Amino acid sequence: QVQLVESGGGLVQPGGSLTLSCVASTTTFSTFIMNWYRQSQGKERELVATITRHGDSTTYADSVKGRFTFSRNNSKNAVYLQMNNLKSDDAGVYCCKGHRTTWGMPNDYWGQGTQVVVSS
Repeated sequence: QVQLVESGGGLVQPGGSLTLSCVASTTTFSTFIMNWYRQSQGKERELVATITRHGDSTTYADSVKGRFTFSRNNSKNAVYLQMNNLKSDDAGVYCCKGHRTTWGMPNDYWGQGTQVVVSS
């Protein structure tokens, strides 16, 4: 069983920055496509960003393009979400997810999440 542990959330003022981290307990981290999702109050869970297995490609939700940067370090079994120019709409619980296909079957692993509060 793969465990994902997020950290780095907290309270930040509008316009501020935070960096979220997600560390995985696996020796095969490079086989996972990784995602960040967020769940904001009263809204459906939103896919924020995706990164490929070796970090050569990233995609972002339109709402965060140009402000968020998703990166990974496979030697540390970790992914990072650098969030700049934060807005009140960015508040929520951010969860990382690891996805891979094993023997043709999809497997998804989720972390517990880390909360981001954007407020002055």
